[in-house]
Amino acid sequence: MTMNECSVATGAQLDPAVALFHSLSDGTRLAIATRLAHGGEARVADLMAELGLAQSTVSAHVACLRDCGLVQGRPQGRQVFYSLARPELMDLLAAAETLLAATGNAVALCPNYGTDSATCCSPDAVTTEEASAAKVVRR
Repeated sequence: MTMNECSVATGAQLDPAVALFHSLSDGTRLAIATRLAHGGEARVADLMAELGLAQSTVSAHVACLRDCGLVQGRPQGRQVFYSLARPELMDLLAAAETLLAATGNAVALCPNYGTDSATCCSPDAVTTEEASAAKVVRR
């Protein structure tokens, strides 16, 4: 098989992608990542003020993003300035914005949004074609 051919990914091969998208699936974490992507580094206090959230909430979500390797801290004196750990995350967020613009309200109006993923993505809820399309990855 050549590098340009596609194959169906298995569950184990998708686990890292599932973890990545799960880390960004929380609205607060996505807001923090987006803020860091567009506004550059920030302290927890800056994020609190801009997002209108409590210190404990911001700190917990920044810690989650840091533990996932998406955000890094730069100590300066008694403060820590957080930034994206990888520039590729900016590309991912930009691609998501482009995709959302292209699909219009389809994603926001998805009838399965907010439902249990076990029922949303059960074999009865997803056609074979949709399931295959969702699992195709480039090698």
